[in-house]
Amino acid sequence: MAVEINENNFVQEVLSSDKPVLVDFWATWCNPCKMLFPVIEELAAEYEGKVKVGKVNTDENMSLSAEFQIVSIPCLILFKNGETLHRTVGCISKNDIKKIIDSAL
Repeated sequence: MAVEINENNFVQEVLSSDKPVLVDFWATWCNPCKMLFPVIEELAAEYEGKVKVGKVNTDENMSLSAEFQIVSIPCLILFKNGETLHRTVGCISKNDIKKIIDSAL
């Protein structure tokens, strides 16, 4: 299951993680985000123990959205060792997301 990430736990869950972290920036009103939701949950289960998968609600965490310059959602950002490795905007296929994740392993 994807971890809920917010302004209070972002440093601990993402920047200080010893594993790569895929963060899905989303909002409840965003239809492409809703389409991506089951894919994100499947990836969280498939990569459990290897990669952390988290979700940031952009409406509830506006300072994180501003910090990472989120202007379109869904926006997936892959972090490793506190650094941004990859960033993609829009609804992409599960296989394409897996290729992004696998590049960090």
